[in-house]
Amino acid sequence: MTPLLDVRHVRKVYDGHGRTVEAIRDLSFSCAPGELVCIVGPSGAGKTTLLKCVAGLLAPTGGEVVLGDVRVDGPPPGMAVVFQEYGRSLFPWLTAWDNVALPLRQRRTPPGELRRLVDGALGEVGLADVHAAYPWQLSGGMQQRVAIARAIAYEPRILLMDEPFAAVDAQTRADLEDLTRSLWRRHAMTILFVTHDIDEAVYMGQRVVILSASPTVVLEDLAIDLPGERDQLATRSTPRFAELRARVYARIQQAKQRSTT
Repeated sequence: MTPLLDVRHVRKVYDGHGRTVEAIRDLSFSCAPGELVCIVGPSGAGKTTLLKCVAGLLAPTGGEVVLGDVRVDGPPPGMAVVFQEYGRSLFPWLTAWDNVALPLRQRRTPPGELRRLVDGALGEVGLADVHAAYPWQLSGGMQQRVAIARAIAYEPRILLMDEPFAAVDAQTRADLEDLTRSLWRRHAMTILFVTHDIDEAVYMGQRVVILSASPTVVLEDLAIDLPGERDQLATRSTPRFAELRARVYARIQQAKQRSTT
């Protein structure tokens, strides 16, 4: 199958203050249409730098990112991003409804379609009754649901998620993981999901791309052969989940050890 997203030998070097830092050395992987791929790696492995390169927010020093058959050289149409810091990605002076509507208005979506998309997206994330609330009136989990609603209302071909649940409590995190998988299946989106949580990566993904320590390369592209239907208790209790988790953990520990030798 032709990939929707193709990351080809991406390298990123930062220059400044009299020093050069090679954050990413050589990263290559792809995502097929409708696939959910998780990215994990040691702290400082350049996961967020990679995602910014994929999103067109940061120009790679070498290599290229291709979406469909078009090289990414700026934020591409058909892509949405959900960040970890929901408090900074939502505009506090706009209601939940208007936050979700903002990118559609910038796209000049006709009013009737805009209302349908915004109402539908807020309903899908369980916020049909908070249209008029402002972000500061909502819990952290609800704010992140607004950010997710804004992304899906845009009807992206691919959704990038940068450690989106790291700032919420454990129960809210589990709920948001299941919500994301439900939306992914319903909308047949491609999702590239960056996380530092090994259990989350194995639970969420169809594949887990394991990164080395910086300067970063791909250590392993691991297929997650768990059933498509997943449950927080049942799935995480299976022997296969434990085996996959142990595999990812061991690879990341190896990466950490190599970076200190």
